[in-house]
Amino acid sequence: MLDLKKDFVENYIFPTLKFGAKYEDYLLGTSFARPCIAKALADIAIKEGADAICHGCTGKGNDQVRFELTLKALCPDMAIIAPWREWDIESRDEEIDYAEAHHIPLKINRETNYSKDKNLWHLSHEGLDLEKPSLEPQYNKPGFLELGVSPEQAPDKPTYVTLHFEKGIPTAVDGKEMGAVELVEYLNKLGGENGIGLVDLVENRLVGMKSRGVYETPGGTILYRAHEALETLCLDKETARIKSYLSIKFADIVYNGQWFSPLREAMSAFVTETQKTVTGDVKLKLYKGNVINAGITSPYTLYDEEVATFDEDHVYNQADAGGFINIFGLPTHVKAKLDQKRGK
Repeated sequence: MLDLKKDFVENYIFPTLKFGAKYEDYLLGTSFARPCIAKALADIAIKEGADAICHGCTGKGNDQVRFELTLKALCPDMAIIAPWREWDIESRDEEIDYAEAHHIPLKINRETNYSKDKNLWHLSHEGLDLEKPSLEPQYNKPGFLELGVSPEQAPDKPTYVTLHFEKGIPTAVDGKEMGAVELVEYLNKLGGENGIGLVDLVENRLVGMKSRGVYETPGGTILYRAHEALETLCLDKETARIKSYLSIKFADIVYNGQWFSPLREAMSAFVTETQKTVTGDVKLKLYKGNVINAGITSPYTLYDEEVATFDEDHVYNQADAGGFINIFGLPTHVKAKLDQKRGK
């Protein structure tokens, strides 16, 4: 049994966090877990001289693609066996029938048989009543949520937390240095207690269909919000814009299982360069499902109070704005004058 948690956080979660990448508001908890697991499978298979690797992904989901693209990248000659694409079991009810007939113990029953994926980063829920987008998820039903509580059940008093980042990587909480795994676990607990990180999402699967899921990502939601806030202070406008555009593509790459690809590696190199000055502290207020900015500081801040102030200053000459507007608005002005001549 391998413990991949440290590898998972440091080599998959944090590189994605630095990009601020989300797939349709989904924080990619299952998506980047699959290449982490599949790489370990490939390493073991090669070491043991195996001639095939078997996985349990269904033929309707994204995970089969994520596992198999990783295996094709890391052990291209290895045969892959996918029983769901071969046997005659076609539903979860039939799976339960098979398990009961063969006296295989299960932790679920037909009424609680949500399709769930749980790891250090998140927990996803799919199936049963969630297959009807018209129905509200049963957030307050005992046993539905596992990583926290609903916003209604969260404390009436806000919780404050301060995160420290070094070059885009979170390293401490409330002044206490923490390892990557400990930090995520701590924020999961803190966020879960305050109803943070619930997302009800109809997403576009790679295999073509729409699928509805409920995601619990308490610690991840806190980290994304804090990192995003710090970047508003530390990144210049053009870098932030380009990074934002590219984050959509990076999220697609992760979601589609293309972690071990030249483009992902190149984009990770780009984002690492952008994070050189993303160092500082972010204070957040957690309150009934909300994550509210409560203060940001950085030694690399690009925010100058003397320039930004509405009070009197001796740095910014407001008379300069007239010439700037004339130059910036020249295309608009020229078009309007020519339209007048053409009688438009």
